[in-house]
Amino acid sequence: MRHHINMLREFSVPLLAGVAVAIAWANLAPQSYTGFINGPHFGGLSFHFISNELFMVLFFGIAAVEITQSCLPGGDLNPIKKAVNPLLGTLGGVLGPIVVYLSLNSLIGGPALHNGWGIPTATDIALAWLAARVVFGANHPAVSYLLLLAVADDAIGLGIIAVFYPNPAHPVQPLWLGLTALGMLLAWLMRRAKLRSYWPYLLVGGTLSWTGLHHAHLHPALALVFIIPLLPHAKHEHKHLFEEDPSDHTTLSRFEHEWKVFVDFGLFMFSLANAGVQFSSVGTVTWLVLAALLAGKTLGIFSFGWLATRLGFGLPHGMTLRDTLVAGMIAGTGFTVALFVAGEAFTDPAIQGAAKMGAMLSLSAALFGLLLNRLIPRN
Repeated sequence: MRHHINMLREFSVPLLAGVAVAIAWANLAPQSYTGFINGPHFGGLSFHFISNELFMVLFFGIAAVEITQSCLPGGDLNPIKKAVNPLLGTLGGVLGPIVVYLSLNSLIGGPALHNGWGIPTATDIALAWLAARVVFGANHPAVSYLLLLAVADDAIGLGIIAVFYPNPAHPVQPLWLGLTALGMLLAWLMRRAKLRSYWPYLLVGGTLSWTGLHHAHLHPALALVFIIPLLPHAKHEHKHLFEEDPSDHTTLSRFEHEWKVFVDFGLFMFSLANAGVQFSSVGTVTWLVLAALLAGKTLGIFSFGWLATRLGFGLPHGMTLRDTLVAGMIAGTGFTVALFVAGEAFTDPAIQGAAKMGAMLSLSAALFGLLLNRLIPRN
C-alpha cells in the first residue's frame, strides 16, 4: 500500500488529476464549477478560501522546511560558495521571465496586463523534479541543481507575493504584523523551553502569524514561512533537498515527514480550485506568461549560470553548461505557484483565467526540455 502511495506522490498524480477534473468541469458545466468553488458551502467558507488561504499554509510550510534545512551546515546552500552557481541561476530564472514578460507586454499587451510580471517567476517543484528525472536520469547532478533552483525561486516567489500583491481593495495595515511578530517570538520562546512537539508552534505561532497577515491584508498562506525556521532542528544537514534522513527526529523533520503526504495529496484540492479555466480563456496574457516561463527561465538560468562559472563558481561535478540550458527549460514549468500568483495578480476573471491558462500550458516545458536534451550534443 505504501509503495502505491509513494508512486502516486512521485508522479504528481493528485495534482494532475485535480487539473483534469477542474478543466473538464469548468468547460462542461461552468456555472456548477464556479458555484462550487466560490460558494459558501463549508460553514460559510468557500472551497477556494479553504484551498488558497488555509491548505496552502501547509504547502508553503513544507517549502520553508526545505529552505531552512538547505541553509544548515552541510545543506545545499551551506557553505555559500558551493551554492553561488545555482543561486545566481535562480536570480537569472527570476529576472529573465520578468524582463521577457514586461518587454513583450510593452509590445503586444498593455497597462491592464502589467501586474502579471510576477506569475512566471517561480518553478513548480514537484513537476520540475519529475521532468528532470525523466530527462536526465534519477542520479544526474542536474536533478539536484534544478531542485535547488526551484526551492530558491519559490522562496523569492513568496517574497513577491507578500510585497507586491496585497489586496488592492484593502490597503496594507502594517500594525497587524505585530501579531505575526508575536507568533515568531512565542515560537522562539517555545524552542528555548525545549518544546519538542510541533503542535504548539503551529497552533499558537502559526495561528497568530496567519491572523496578523490576514488582518494586515497580506496573504495568510505565508503564515508558517515565519514560524517554521524557529522549530527545533538538527545542527547539521546530511541529505540533499527532499531526501529524508531516517536519523533526524527533530521537530522540524517530524513536521515535514508527518504532513508531506497530506500536502502532496491535498494538491488535488488546490488544482481543482485554481485550474478550472475554459479553453476560450486564451488571450494575450496567456502568451506573455508562457513565453516568459519558457524563454525567460531558459535564457536567465543559462546566462547567469554561465556568468557564475566565469566568476569562478563552478557547476556541480558531472554537470556542464549544456545541462543548465536543458534545466532552465524544464524550470519553465511554473504550475502551482504561478497559478497561485495569477489569482493574486488579476481581479478581472477573464484576464485571470487567461493568465492561468499560460501557467498550465507551461507543462509543455518538460517536452521542450526532453527535445533540447536530445538535440544538443554532449561534449
